[in-house]
Amino acid sequence: MTLTTDQFVPTSGDDDASQLLTDQEQQWVDKFMDETTLFLGPDPAIMRTHEIMPRTAYEEECIAKGIDPLEVDRIRKRLAGALDEAFEMCESMGAAPGAKWADLSCAVYTAEGDVTYLSNRGVIAFSAVLHHPIRYIMKNWKDEPTVGINPGDGFFHNDSRFGMVHNTDQSMLVPVMRDGIIIAWVGATIHEGENGACEPGGMPSGSESPFDDGLRASPIKIVEKGHLRRDLLTFLQHSTRDPKLMLADIKVKMGATRRIMDTVDRLIDEVGQETFVASLRVTVEDVETEVRRRIGELPDGTVTFNQFVDSTLKENILIKFACKITVKGERMIIDLTGTGPEILNRALNSPLASTKSFMSQAVLSYWWPDLPRSTGALSPIEIITEEHTWADAGYDAPVGQSLQASFRGFSALQSAFAKMQFSSPQKYSNVVAPWFNQINDFLWGGTTQNGEQVGNLCADLNGMGGGAKAFRDGEDAVAPLFCAMADLGEQEVMEEEVPFLQLVSKRLVRDNQGFGKYRGGMGYEMMVASRGTPSWGFMTVTSGSKFSSVPGMFGGYGCPVYPLAMVKDINIYDIIKKDPSQFNLSMERVMNEQPFEGGDYQTGHMGLQFDVAKEGELYMIAQGAGGGYGDVLERDPELVVTDLELDRISAQVATNVYGVVWEADTFVVYEQATIELRAQMRQDRISRGKPYKEFVAEFVQEEPPKDLLYYGSWGQDNNEELLATHWGKIEPERVKGKIGDLPLIMVPDRRVLKISKLEARVRELEQKYGEVAVHKS
Repeated sequence: MTLTTDQFVPTSGDDDASQLLTDQEQQWVDKFMDETTLFLGPDPAIMRTHEIMPRTAYEEECIAKGIDPLEVDRIRKRLAGALDEAFEMCESMGAAPGAKWADLSCAVYTAEGDVTYLSNRGVIAFSAVLHHPIRYIMKNWKDEPTVGINPGDGFFHNDSRFGMVHNTDQSMLVPVMRDGIIIAWVGATIHEGENGACEPGGMPSGSESPFDDGLRASPIKIVEKGHLRRDLLTFLQHSTRDPKLMLADIKVKMGATRRIMDTVDRLIDEVGQETFVASLRVTVEDVETEVRRRIGELPDGTVTFNQFVDSTLKENILIKFACKITVKGERMIIDLTGTGPEILNRALNSPLASTKSFMSQAVLSYWWPDLPRSTGALSPIEIITEEHTWADAGYDAPVGQSLQASFRGFSALQSAFAKMQFSSPQKYSNVVAPWFNQINDFLWGGTTQNGEQVGNLCADLNGMGGGAKAFRDGEDAVAPLFCAMADLGEQEVMEEEVPFLQLVSKRLVRDNQGFGKYRGGMGYEMMVASRGTPSWGFMTVTSGSKFSSVPGMFGGYGCPVYPLAMVKDINIYDIIKKDPSQFNLSMERVMNEQPFEGGDYQTGHMGLQFDVAKEGELYMIAQGAGGGYGDVLERDPELVVTDLELDRISAQVATNVYGVVWEADTFVVYEQATIELRAQMRQDRISRGKPYKEFVAEFVQEEPPKDLLYYGSWGQDNNEELLATHWGKIEPERVKGKIGDLPLIMVPDRRVLKISKLEARVRELEQKYGEVAVHKS
């Protein structure tokens, strides 16, 4: 890690004689430290700061010469057009599934790295995270003789600990220079997927150390004066399972940044360098100023929103994501104190910058989507966290599945804001229930039908269900929470490259919705099976199989929970060939009727580690749903029977949840019977209810049950002390304390626990029947 010279100020041993270093001595110490630093790690001063940088002297000079607002507006529009064009280049030319289906962004930055403008489509979260690597480059490589920054250079990086959403994303950052001075940056970033992690596809749920996370490239100069460095390219290609992908998309990002640079060059020629620099700076500042003003329009108060993850993606467990948002005047404070500690041998931890990036996604997608996508959007918001929690992980924690924490940061802000926004007279977006927030998707890897080694993911996660609005149902399978206007992809296109078929693709699942006065958008099911490959496997990387990851809003229901289902030891292609009627596939039918003789029918949570798939074995999952909005008993009965007629809900839901009575053959609502049933259901609610004080006295406990592996704060007024389960021995031990006082939290190997359990059973049987008898049996 980088050491600073203020740790090495010498004294004479006598307090009165101690003195600061002279300028010459300070230069000697700085030179010594530069030449003898063991290695440069992520700089905390950079990585823990999300505010925009102060104006540089040159920016002050440019702004002082005067700014024409109309000229600035014209520059912004020209940049927006160039960024969208570069985005489309990446989307149409990119090799990665993430590129083809719009999981990418292009941007223009100030000289100090603040995002001025981001492409209108793509991953908005990048606007709050990619200033970190530029600041790192400017601090460490600009004046470093062995590196330096020159016109035509391009810097690559993917390590989220240096500023990235997660390690599957890879960026190209290029300086804009005039007369040896850096006046701006342009960049392109793509979710590449495969990165050499311990499991194919780049998002390893099996990661147990940072070294399992795959490629972890700090910012490196991959392009020098316009030429791609073959030595570093070779290193990167040998660091992943798909070297062709690495080469292809580095070139795609180079082309995209070149296209942005063409527009930047023309703009500078047209309006002048000073005007261009001033426009970048004032755009960032204008966004920050406007965010402060809009915060001031919100009602003062505090909204608390706690979420839980129910899985480490290896075992079921309950971990708290605590969030409290306070508004007072133009100040907004987001406090994550009380969030559970990081788990040092599980993949779900998130660097703070990644968690913040999805907070920015919530702000710019769902709070104020009219604002330019800029670093200035999150800059005025104060964020309080404790390092070494799973939403603010330390350097030594694995972060391969950081989205488990980051997505909850998004949902916390989206949900809390809906409550604050509801009573605000001025609204800049619709009041909306939470979007679905998990990666219900198949990752895959192995040898293709073309003999190539690959690993990546499907684009099906881009069909997340939208949250219900205050006046209408949520959109079904509409878009991911992280990517504006993404594409779901075409299975036929994928089948040209990968050896599996989606036997069921994107079919809405009955009752898969967040119920409410307005229901959340529905999710679809997917059933896949490999074919024509000597080696293939699938994995899933989702929590929320036992504890709903998305709540409802103002009385609406949250989304359902989602299992993984598999049928092993069959070949569905042979079965269908012999009996085409068996192509009547759905997860509900297959798992309930178990129609395939000899099949091994399995269900489990959605944290499936890479599983080798024989040809024709079925893997089945469902995409999630958005949260519902409002009381289910206020839903228009005609909307209920419409969903019923379309087989979007079951008769049980229509009656028992929505309280509607209808004629079975014609779907005509019996109005009076429906009014009476709903009145009875409301009366039943009252009879089941109890005064709040009685409920609290019965329900609230001093601490969670002993058998609940709970991580995080417990109690409404105690967010400083965390409860955790420490596995210092084979048996778990409950520990309690502030984050700095807790022991390292690690989860034991599941195989060790299973062996221990079996050994205990053997000892029990030996005591009961005798050692010889047991071993003979």
